[in-house]
Amino acid sequence: MDKTRVLIADDHPLILEGLGSLLERQDDLEVVGKATSGAEAVALALEREPDIILMDIR
Repeated sequence: MDKTRVLIADDHPLILEGLGSLLERQDDLEVVGKATSGAEAVALALEREPDIILMDIR
């Protein structure tokens, strides 16, 4: 079974790394990128084509 590809976007490094570490421990998920801005998230999404994007919008 293929892993679900996840991109994480948050401007707070602690949240970004913590959530990334939590998700990377899941056997059925693959973190394909971490972005610290909206522009970086868009670029990574276009490049890596994640199945899910987790994004802080505030």
